[in-house]
Amino acid sequence: EVQLVESGEGLVQSGGSLRLSCVASGFAFDNFAMAWVRQAQGKGLEWLAVVRPRSSTTAYTNAVRGRFTISRNNAVNMVYLQMDSLKPEDTAVYYCAKALTPFSSCSDMSCYDPPRGRGTQVTVSS
Repeated sequence: EVQLVESGEGLVQSGGSLRLSCVASGFAFDNFAMAWVRQAQGKGLEWLAVVRPRSSTTAYTNAVRGRFTISRNNAVNMVYLQMDSLKPEDTAVYYCAKALTPFSSCSDMSCYDPPRGRGTQVTVSS
């Protein structure tokens, strides 16, 4: 069974930083691109970033490029999101997401499994 468990919840002031983590199990982690997505209250899922499985190359949505950094450690089945220069509009529940098929990726939700975990809450105060 695929399991993704996010952690790193926090309340920070605008301009602050947080690091989110996600531990994965139940699938061949090093074959799948992993993404971070978020959902603000009352809004839909927003794709943020992807890290590809072997090359660890990355891509970001415009809203977070230059402020957030996605990374992974295949040895321990973990993916991370370093968030710097946080803004109040970054307030949301954050999820990691697995690509639908091995060695594929895209820059929207269409090629990722819907989030499976409870996510982790990030709150940025102004």
